[in-house]
Amino acid sequence: MNILVINSGSSSIKYKLIEINGPSVLAEGLIERIGEPVSNVAHRSLPGTPNVLKVVEKSVIPDHSRGMNCILSLLTDPKIGVIKDLSAISAIGHRVVQGGEKFKAPVLIDGAVVEEIKAHIPLAPLHNPGALAGITTALKLFDQLPQVAVFDTAFHQTIPAKAFRYAVPHRFYQKNGVRRFGFHGTSHQYVTRCAAQMLDKPVETINLISLHLGNGSSVTAVEGGKSVDTSMGMTPLDGVIMGTRCGALDPAVIAHLVEQESQPLPEIMRILTRESGLKGLCGSNDLRDIHDLIALGDENAVLALDMLIHSYRHFLGAYFTVLSRVDAVVFTAGVGENDPAVREGVCRGLEHMGVIFDIRKNLSLKRGKGGVISSDKSPVKVMVIPTNEELEIAVQVRRITQGLYPFH
Repeated sequence: MNILVINSGSSSIKYKLIEINGPSVLAEGLIERIGEPVSNVAHRSLPGTPNVLKVVEKSVIPDHSRGMNCILSLLTDPKIGVIKDLSAISAIGHRVVQGGEKFKAPVLIDGAVVEEIKAHIPLAPLHNPGALAGITTALKLFDQLPQVAVFDTAFHQTIPAKAFRYAVPHRFYQKNGVRRFGFHGTSHQYVTRCAAQMLDKPVETINLISLHLGNGSSVTAVEGGKSVDTSMGMTPLDGVIMGTRCGALDPAVIAHLVEQESQPLPEIMRILTRESGLKGLCGSNDLRDIHDLIALGDENAVLALDMLIHSYRHFLGAYFTVLSRVDAVVFTAGVGENDPAVREGVCRGLEHMGVIFDIRKNLSLKRGKGGVISSDKSPVKVMVIPTNEELEIAVQVRRITQGLYPFH
């Protein structure tokens, strides 16, 4: 069963064609700068194999429709294609960032679903329009094929009201939808299932704290395989410090900056989203560069890393109190999977919480590989699990098209 996973942004389309029964990735790629004079196309057939074939080229792709047609041409190309024709695609899964309270699970896409995604644009103005563009294009190209929307927010719909409500007038929640939604749900759900398998526990019994750490980051408390609290809020701006996002911030700071900087609110919000976080603290949002700056004695870089780790520990500690017990702490995503210094900084000195960290295991873990990096005697396991959001989407697409959803 071949499932095409589409992650469509405002000016990009990321895609993977997954043979789910393997599972194996038949092809993957990214089209960027859609709508600009020159667009970038990067495609790989049979990635991760000795027979990998790559295409990197410039092209003119004025809209998502042309972009989707480009993808389909690459998939069926006589020289580099991995399928003979489009009939080899069984279903399509679309990543959608914001599903609000309406969508608690993946859903087959029809006209009503499209309208609901459109209605949630005010909650995700930078993301949902791009997802809609990909969906509407795919519906035209594959009008007879099952297509499924998988929402980043769905996994967090099990969070109780005491954790997702804000202490603002009730009408703001009822009328304006002001509440914590959380994001990276597809990733957190994937590593939860993987952790349960690694610990040989039924997923409905697993309790863990999942740290999805990358340029965008979030921490989630999982109890009984379900999300019960998460660091990101109504938008992905809240929570831990990130590459260019400020994370948790006193809301009065925003009003203060509007007044003191004589800048309009949209500009302040742009700065908090695009020029803050690690970038605002030391000039770079890439931890590899920050480690290099630290080696050179850059005090701002030292402070940035200290603040980053502190923000991770802040939520980690909070979620130890939220959960009745913790089976594992799981690191995932770019930073979580590949930065041993950050992992050590987060876990150092947590023996009183049942975390006995193994520095040797942490340092010897190969890039891109998962494993346990806590002591064999540690009551709480510390694990690194490479995330695979596209595979998780494909798994959910298969389950819903076969009538097997939910997982438990």
